[in-house]
Amino acid sequence: MSEAFLELSELKTHFPVEKGFLFRRQVGTVRAVDGVSLKLREGEILGLVGESGCGKSTLGRTIMRLLPATSGTVVMRGRNLTALHGEELRRARSDFQMIFQDPYASLNPRMTVYDTLAEALTVHRPIQRREMPAKVGELMERVGLAARFMRKYPHEFSGGQRQRIAVARALAVEPKLIVADEPVSALDVSIQSQIINLLSKLSREMGLTLVFISHDLSVVKHIADRIAVMYLGRIVELGPAAEVFDRPAHPYTRALVSAIPIPDPERERLRERLILSGDPPSPMFPPGGCPFHPRCPFVEEKCRREVPRLETVEGRDVACLRIGEID
Repeated sequence: MSEAFLELSELKTHFPVEKGFLFRRQVGTVRAVDGVSLKLREGEILGLVGESGCGKSTLGRTIMRLLPATSGTVVMRGRNLTALHGEELRRARSDFQMIFQDPYASLNPRMTVYDTLAEALTVHRPIQRREMPAKVGELMERVGLAARFMRKYPHEFSGGQRQRIAVARALAVEPKLIVADEPVSALDVSIQSQIINLLSKLSREMGLTLVFISHDLSVVKHIADRIAVMYLGRIVELGPAAEVFDRPAHPYTRALVSAIPIPDPERERLRERLILSGDPPSPMFPPGGCPFHPRCPFVEEKCRREVPRLETVEGRDVACLRIGEID
């Protein structure tokens, strides 16, 4: 991937832990994102998955410049986003937008749908006032909502409809990149597929590059071109969605895939599952060597000493010292 649309290079986001009331002092560091490097093509959909607390939402917010990066770079179309500040950053924000997890909290309850969408258009894409209703109506219809509802407030819509409004708000400024942070996790299962199909359709029609964050690997499989699996602030496996889902290489990815239920009682009963013991270590006190070694059923002594790097194996990138040895 020589000409990447979005490139992350050794991106780190650390949070200091302080103690004391009058005299504050730093007593530790939470390594939420700890050295992530990847590239995305224009128009690609990347699924970012992992357990709660693995750093995937922090990574998404760091890409969006909602959180400052401790080190590393985020480069979009040759432009270093981590170096932008002030007015220059504000002007650039029309190129990248975010869809948040909870549509009940991400929309202002005191603003109508019209006001919410018009605000985005006014700030980033100034248009004449007489053209605003038509533009707002066009945005609503693009996400599957009737334009006649534009004067209603968020509480008058269902959860799925609110998330469609959030999608419309992100599309209002005609971005090139959207980060969707678990956009369907707060919705009913029957509505989730509608939002996933909507995002997939919009990505194809508008050429959007999409980072879809989720803890559910089965959801990501249906929308992503590639899947990146995160564990303790690092990417442990990255590859085509079908390959990662059907033939997971990293032990952690195998455990995630084996946890997905199969809608066939006989196959579900006979299949071999990889069940992990214990909880993920604290990102404030990550283990030495491979971050996954305290829970890995295939751990060896070298795993406790050496930190694995992402290496290309059979068309995907895997961070495991025993790759090729585990059958």
